[in-house]
Order: sequence, then C-alpha cells, then structure tokens
Amino acid sequence: MTGIAFTAPLLLIGLILLPVLWWLLRAVPPAAVRRRFPGIVLLLGLRDDESQTATTPWWLLALRMLALAAVIVGFAGPILNPRAAGTGGGPLLVLMDASWASARDWPARVAKVDEMLRDAARAGRLAAVLPLTEPLPEEIPWQSAAAWVERLPSVEPRAWAPDYARLADLDTDGAEVVWVSDGLAREGRDALPARVIESGRFVVGLRPARYEDGMIALEAVRMGDGTARSVDIRAIGPGPNGALTQLGVATAAFEAGAAEAEVELSLPPELRNRVARFEIAGERSAGAVTLTDDSLARREVALLTRAEDEAQDLLSPLYYLRNALDPTADLIEGDLQTLLPADPDVLVMADVARLSPTESAQVTEWVEDGGLLLRFAGPRLAASDLSRDVEDPLMPVRLRSGGRTVGGALSWGEPKSLRPFDEASPFAGLQTPEEVTVSSQIVAQPDPTLADRTIAALADGTPLVTRKVLGEGQVVLFHVTANAEWSTLPLSGLFVQMLERLAVSTRPPALSPEDLEGTTWVPRTVLDGFGTARDAGGMAGVAGEDLVDPVPSPALPPGVYEGPGASLALNVLDAEAVLGPAVWPAGTAVEGLDRAAETPLMPWLLALAMGLLTLDVLASLWLGGRLRRGMSAALLVVLAAGLPQGARAQEDNPAVPGEVTLAYVETGDARIDEVSAAGLRGLSTVLAQRTSVEPDAPRGVNLETDELAFYPLLYWPVTEAQPLPSAEAYARLNRYLRGGGMIVFDTRDADLGGFGSSSPASVRLRDLAAPLDVPPLEPMPPDHVMTRTFYLLQDYPGRYNSPEVWVEASPDVEQVEGMPFRNLNDGVTPVVIGANDWAAAWAVDDRGRALLPVGRGYAGEQQREIAYRFGVNLVMHVLSGNYKSDQVHVPALLDRLGN
Repeated sequence: MTGIAFTAPLLLIGLILLPVLWWLLRAVPPAAVRRRFPGIVLLLGLRDDESQTATTPWWLLALRMLALAAVIVGFAGPILNPRAAGTGGGPLLVLMDASWASARDWPARVAKVDEMLRDAARAGRLAAVLPLTEPLPEEIPWQSAAAWVERLPSVEPRAWAPDYARLADLDTDGAEVVWVSDGLAREGRDALPARVIESGRFVVGLRPARYEDGMIALEAVRMGDGTARSVDIRAIGPGPNGALTQLGVATAAFEAGAAEAEVELSLPPELRNRVARFEIAGERSAGAVTLTDDSLARREVALLTRAEDEAQDLLSPLYYLRNALDPTADLIEGDLQTLLPADPDVLVMADVARLSPTESAQVTEWVEDGGLLLRFAGPRLAASDLSRDVEDPLMPVRLRSGGRTVGGALSWGEPKSLRPFDEASPFAGLQTPEEVTVSSQIVAQPDPTLADRTIAALADGTPLVTRKVLGEGQVVLFHVTANAEWSTLPLSGLFVQMLERLAVSTRPPALSPEDLEGTTWVPRTVLDGFGTARDAGGMAGVAGEDLVDPVPSPALPPGVYEGPGASLALNVLDAEAVLGPAVWPAGTAVEGLDRAAETPLMPWLLALAMGLLTLDVLASLWLGGRLRRGMSAALLVVLAAGLPQGARAQEDNPAVPGEVTLAYVETGDARIDEVSAAGLRGLSTVLAQRTSVEPDAPRGVNLETDELAFYPLLYWPVTEAQPLPSAEAYARLNRYLRGGGMIVFDTRDADLGGFGSSSPASVRLRDLAAPLDVPPLEPMPPDHVMTRTFYLLQDYPGRYNSPEVWVEASPDVEQVEGMPFRNLNDGVTPVVIGANDWAAAWAVDDRGRALLPVGRGYAGEQQREIAYRFGVNLVMHVLSGNYKSDQVHVPALLDRLGN
C-alpha cells in the first residue's frame, strides 16, 4: 500500500494563505480622475503598441498559485511510501534471533533494524537490541536509539539456536516489541507479544556426513520452498599444496514438496581422508556446513611383524598389505607389546598361528573394546591345530586340518573364481574380476553359524572371508595368504578395495558418559554464523560429558574438538534435524523484510515550481509585449538553473573520467557489481582523507565497449559464471597492461582460491587470464615495494585473510647486507592476484558506514583497517611505481621499523 508522509507538516499551513495572495495579486490601483486636456487633439490618430491590462488574467494567477503551492508542499518534505515509524512513544525493543538461519540475508535484517532505530531516534525514543543467541542481561539495556545505531554493526549471527528461556522475565511494560525472526519453528516464541519480521526466504541445511558401503552419504534439508530444485554439496579439504580446495562435488535434488534430499559422493580414499568439511555451494550459513572428524579420517592400522618373516619383499606376507593399506591408513609395525598401547583401529596378523596366553588375553580385550582383528591364512595356520575342535576366541570359525589346494587331498580341478558379493556383505557393490582366482585355502568346518559369518565366498560356495562380532569389535579371517602364494587376489585392485572397506568400516563406537567422564576436549576450529571455520584460539576446553548429547550454545560452539587420542565434530544440525516454518500465536502481525524504497518528493515539487515560475516569466513577457527581447535571457536562466553542476563540468566530454578514477570490471552479477562499486567508493574516500589523491567516483567498465586507458587500476572480481571476453576485448586489455595499467584479480574465495588451486573461481581465473600478456608471477615477497608505498605492511587482508597474494616476479637481485630490502627500481606489477575479497572489506554505503562484516569485534575492525591500508598502498604503487624502492628512503624506513 502506497502512502505519503511529511517531514515538516506544519509548513502546509501556508496553503491557507493562497486565497489571500490570489486577492492581492488580482487587485489593481484605483482608476485615475478624468480631466480634459485641450492639447489631446494633437494625439488623435496615434497608436500605442504597448497596452496594460486592467487586471491580471485568471490563468496567470492560477499558474502563480500552483507554483507557490508546489514550493510550500515541497519544503514540507513529502515522502512517497514512507516507512512505518513504529507505534506509540514508548521505548523500542528489538529481539533478533541472530541464528545461523539469519546469516543468509543478514545485511537485509540489519538494514531493517537500522531503519527502525533511526525512526525511533528522530522521535527521541529509547531503544534496545537483544540478539537472542547471546546470554540475556538481567535488565533491558535501554539507551538512546541513536546510540544503538552505532552499536548495531557489532551484532552478528551465531552458529547456534536462540534461547527463549528467560524472555518471559524481561520487563517490557509500555515498550514496543519487534521480533526479527529467522523463520524456523522453535518453542517459546509466545513468551512476549510482538510485531514479527521474517524474510520468508528459502533455508537449507546439511546433516552430518556418514560413510556407508564405500560411499559418503549426504543429506540436505530445507524449509520455505516446495518446488523441485537441486543444490551442489562440495567437499572441502587441503590440496597437494596444503591450501583448502574443492575435492569433490555432488548434486542433491529436492523433489517437489520434499523437505529432504539425499546423495552419495564417491571419493578415492586419498581424497576422502583429506576432507575437512562439506558445504552447500552458494549458501552463507553455518547450517549449510558440516565438519568431519575421525569418522572419515585415516584409520591407524597395526601390522604384527615377526623376526622370522621373509626378508624378500615380494615373498613377505606384509608386502602386499603395506602397499594396499598405505594410501588409506596410517601404518605402524612392531610386536604386540608395542602396538596395543598405541590403540590402533585395526590389527593385522598375517599367518600367525599361536599367541601366548597373555598376548591372547590382551588382544581379546582390545577387540572387545571396539578393535578390528584382521587375520590371514598361511602355511603356519594350516599346519597348526588352532580353532579345530573348539572355536578360538580370536578366530571367526572352526577350521579343518590342512588346507585345500589344486591337486591336494581336498583338491580342485582348477583354481576357483570369486562369487559376487551379497548385499549384506561389507564388500557389496564391488566387482569381482575374472582374473582373480584362488588355488589354495583354509577350509572352515561346517557349522550352523558359518553362513551368517561368511562375507565373501568362492564360486563353489566355500568361504573366502569370514567374520564374527566379539564384544564391540570384530574378528575377520581371509582364508588365503596375504601374498600371492595361494591366490591372485593380492595382485588385484579388488584386494585394495576390500581392505579399504574393512579398515574404514571400523567406526569408533558412540561416546558414552563413562568413556568421556573426567576428560577435557579442546576446540581446534569453530564455526561462525556464516559458516566460516575459524581457529579456536585460546578458547577454554569443555568437559567430555557435555559432548555425549551436545547442543550448540555460546559455551559449546559448533566446531572440531580434540580429546584423548581422538577428534569429535559438533555440527549445527544433527542427524535427525528437520527444518520447519515458524508458528506464531494467533493475531501476531508478521511482515517481511522487503519494502519499497522511500521516495522523497521535494526535488520533484521544487522542480515543478521552478518550471511554473519560468512559464510565468514567459507569460508576463508575452503579455507586456517584450517576449522577443527577453526570450534569450529567459532561456539562458532556465538552462543555467536546470543543468547539473557535474554535467556543466564535463559538457565537453561527459564520458571522460576525472584525473584519478578507480574502476571495476562489470561481471553481470548485480550483487557482486554493487559490492565492487561500494568497495572502490570506500577506498576512494580513504584515499581522499589520508593522501593527496582525490579520486572521482568509481566506475564500472564493460570490457567490450569502454576505453580502459583512463583508469590506473581495474578491480576484477572473478565469478564462476563470468563469460570470457571477446578477442577485441583481450587486445584492449593487453594494450592497457602494456601501457602501465594494473588489473587486480580477486577470486573472493578466501583460502580456497589461492593461486594454483582448483577451486571453481581459480579455474575460471586461469581461463580468463590465459589470453592476457601476463609476466611470470610469484607470491609477494616481504620486501616488495607495495609493502611500504604508504604504510608498512606485513599482511594483505580483505574480508578474508589468505596469506598469498601474487604479483609480477622480481628480478634476481641480491639484497645488500644491512639493507631492509632489495634495490628494485623498475616498473609496476601489471597483475595482482588474490582471494581475500578486498572490495567487501572496503565497501561502504551511501552514509559512509561499513557495508559488510569483517571478522568479529575489534579484531574484525582491525582487519578492515589493514585492508584499507593495503588498498592505499596498492593505489600509491600504481601512481608512483617503485619510487619507494629507492635507497634514499632507507634511513627513514629503518627508523620506522625500529620504532
């Protein structure tokens, strides 16, 4: 509904005077007294070209009244579609859920609260803002609304749910309560009557990842959208160079009306062991991220070695095991007295027939506590009487004496192949190659439990692999040797896959209060509300009992916790999480975040008044017969009044920018282009305040049509969907680089976008930069001139703080002893490549306030300040080159470094 409000409504009283002015303007002086003059006869026959009307024409009076009315109404400050300023004159209490579900559209929520606070400030009202993800104070901290406007940027979403337990204790008598909800169903929202603000946007989350049958099972849940759609789930972890990168991606498809979507991701063991987290692409919230712990980590496998093992590698029972397990597990070797205290996940015994009673008891206790004992047959085991008449506790089945071989007593006519794996087997889904055959095996005694314990069999049905449960652990026996003596299985890729299935299937049992009692777990990384994993720093440890059925809270934030020999991931959503829409008490007023922008009408009304007065001047000249003489002057007045100052300043060539103008490359993504423009606007403001450089307003450039030579610096945010420029555009870019221009490429993906990584933005950057005449690059050295062109810098952060920023490689010049830097006096690096999202850190709104959050609290503002300093150094480097590399500056720099 559209309405009109006035900022100074009392001025409308002036409209009452319009009838009086009509009467005054219409009045004429009294008629002159008539006296006959004898000489009048001399004037007879003369014509008077100029005539005076007795009264002002009605239409001219109406024109003047309308102009005056436009001036009065204009100065009264009319506003089209004004914001509601709240109800009553009491204090304003804003409750913000500020949870992870609010992070996706957090800037819109903050802008909405900012509007309400400014309206309250104009009315002189008290106000308070309470984020419900923080502990509630004993009393509401009432302050002036203007003070809360300044404090509002420090409010950030958190990675846990809001707490409504103490809302009913708040004294809100006489206050207007506005609840900015995250839109999710939660109990306790009927504690206070309030006006509710919700975004109504699509919310999606990710449940913890599971490992099942060789695949990573991922489940996404959603709320607020019943249409068929899909989301990409990315696996993130360290790449070969140690930088976080995308290791894999899977697409989960939501069917129409479905609230859940499942997908399986297959990763090679080497990559799966590196995964640090899974995240939904394009979602900016902690609920769309799930961290990983030991459940997907490398298993620790112990190989029992003996002095009498074969020295020749190819004949050693452990040779093939080492090669098969090394990519997927951490291997340790030794005797039982060395291995068992290390508490491995898997213990492998290849052709070990007998253990001492003490060793047997120790291994049995270890298996019962959750270990996996993996045994292989061989000549020693076949020749022993182990598990013949009575099943040994550390054997899954009873065995027959001797063995079965081609040409033996229990002979085959030819080697046997493998039977396809059953669905209940841990090897289900693996292909059985025809070239894998078995020529010898240890045969199991027939037993009622044999069929249930057989998890792999030969084509004739005899067991190849058997398994039994012992306490919390398992005992598995391969009825063939671990080397190629009895079968070709160790020579195949199937052997690697089978061992990998068995090793990774050893999941640590659910932690119980007894296991965790008396332990302390220290957070290693924690998630903020936007889903960014941060170093926990000096956060205090938590009691192990709190992690049995953990609920994220300020004292227990989502993250990865390390305890005695293990790690545990606490995620925002658990395995049973369901997202539902918020339900409010009947009669609650609910409104959205989106509102039409206010439109001030004063400029339009004053422009209308000016136009009407101009018509009045022309009409008066026409009535007085002086239109021809006054037309030129009137037209000049109209043009001078209507022409904007900026247009007159650039009337010769309005397309030419000022002396120094920063520019950004238009990507086609409106949101990214807005951030780029706001970022360069903020950097230009800082340059004007701190240096002698006074840039004009930043501009967006179209690489296909705009001339680039006017701009010393081009900021180019890289997007995954950005189209490649044409050949003509690349030719223009290369001329720009050769002419001394600089392009700042920003992949905006934090540590995922380090130069040389394989993140989507980095891949697109390589495609975009391939046709450019780019010199060899290197990470910015500590003595690069850009680190001291204006400020002395060691880091180059933006919204993120990735350490690597790439610039043109410096020539091989030795540093003189005693000098703080090399003597490099040539050129400006034509390309700067980073991933820190500098524009987001520089960005300011129309009022000069920071547009997007950076970090948390004081540390975040300090990071923003360093980002501004890097931007100043960047521009000064473009404008002054390597001037600050001259040795004449050494004494001053040494003095500053010393201080």
